[in-house]
Amino acid sequence: MSNSSSSIPPNSDLPQSRLSNEMNELKTSPLDRRLSIAKTSLNLGRRWAGNSFSGLFLSKEEKASRNQVFMKEQAAYLADELGKLKGSVVKIGQMLALYGEHFLHPEITEALHRLNDSTASLSWPVVENALRQQLGERLQDLVVSSTPIGTASLAQVHRATIKSTGQQVVLKVQYPGVADAIDSDLSLFKHLLRVTNAVPQTKALDDWFNEISDLLKVEVDYIAEANTTMRFYERLKDDERYIVPEVIETYSTDRLLCLSFEEGVPVTNANLKELPQSRRDSLGKAAIDIMLNEIFVWGEMQTDPNFGNYLIKSQPADKPDGKDKLILLDFGAMRQFDDHLLKIARNLMLAGFIYDKQQMINAMQGYEFFDNMSIEVKANMADVFLLATEPFRDPNLPQNKASQYIDSEGNYHWANSNLHKRLMESSGSAMQSREFSLPPKEFMFISRKFIGAYTFLTVLNAKTNTYETISKFVPINTINSHAP
Repeated sequence: MSNSSSSIPPNSDLPQSRLSNEMNELKTSPLDRRLSIAKTSLNLGRRWAGNSFSGLFLSKEEKASRNQVFMKEQAAYLADELGKLKGSVVKIGQMLALYGEHFLHPEITEALHRLNDSTASLSWPVVENALRQQLGERLQDLVVSSTPIGTASLAQVHRATIKSTGQQVVLKVQYPGVADAIDSDLSLFKHLLRVTNAVPQTKALDDWFNEISDLLKVEVDYIAEANTTMRFYERLKDDERYIVPEVIETYSTDRLLCLSFEEGVPVTNANLKELPQSRRDSLGKAAIDIMLNEIFVWGEMQTDPNFGNYLIKSQPADKPDGKDKLILLDFGAMRQFDDHLLKIARNLMLAGFIYDKQQMINAMQGYEFFDNMSIEVKANMADVFLLATEPFRDPNLPQNKASQYIDSEGNYHWANSNLHKRLMESSGSAMQSREFSLPPKEFMFISRKFIGAYTFLTVLNAKTNTYETISKFVPINTINSHAP
């Protein structure tokens, strides 16, 4: 179709750097993906056998050092091969990178963190065909840019214009065939982990893979994502601190999501550092509030704490009264929580607020994972939770060990605290016990959500009043009744 008669520009407007980093097809058939991973498994197995044989006559110390180097090389090879496949294999790897530090070798976790959503885009003819399959004649209503503005493991995003209104929108186009490959990819990924000896094959791991399977199947259902996006839009439409994209249902299907285009900059944008402190503080408070609302009020949480799921719409730095907004993107990876878990989470937060270790231990009761711990391990976990809730402690408590991070106005200094790093180190030490099993999925989702939010606030170099924040979620009379 020529450029003059088509509503979709040809590929010629793509820069050469983009063209050289495109894929003309995805290996989405079970056979193709099985062959690719089988080849990777064979190579990994051969390397592992060779390493074991050649290390027979080494000392224990030499063998340990050699195995660490070898594991790092194996992990790098694994990540590189997975990255070529895109689809749910990459998403599984990314999820394990986020949540797998408790049961994967550090070298494996580090390598999986390298799996990059943006390594390559799918070529325009393939995307155009996918759009035509999803929209049919409705595609003629749109002018679609052939250059993607974002790529991910499961989808690609293109900007477009609705001809009749001029409205700017984005089209999140799911890669053809990835939804049908989820079960096969999970099976193949488990086989890879077994070949690399990366993790013991236990029932707990099986449960984790079942959870990942459920999350992935929700994430590729764009009707469900559209409904969640509309739900959050309604919740936040009157709160001027947030922007949730509007769903354009006319051009959305179960494999294509059309949303209003919202312009903003990433959290890491250097210009945000020039904003007045008060405006960065407001953005930080908005980030905390949305997290606490998700966990304690709405009972559903976006489980991917990736910076790419947020943008900031900001006024120039020289406008002291400028209104900055947090743009919330991607409502695919959602997780619902039951009232029992939410009650325990509230009690843990309350114990952290009054900085009471015994009450923190008491708050864990009634949750099977904690009930099965020894007193010693439970005490170690209580220390981790006390640290995790450090920003929410009552600043007036004499035993508040975080006072060095709180100013005279009760504001917590996130960048100075380096809390996200201290928390990762503390949780790692607390989980070294042999009796510490694979944490429950909900626990890991919530802990990662907190760490993601803490990192966000640290990058912003925000300061927030913790008392004002927590009092919205734990009633003041409840706090006062537990005060020492």
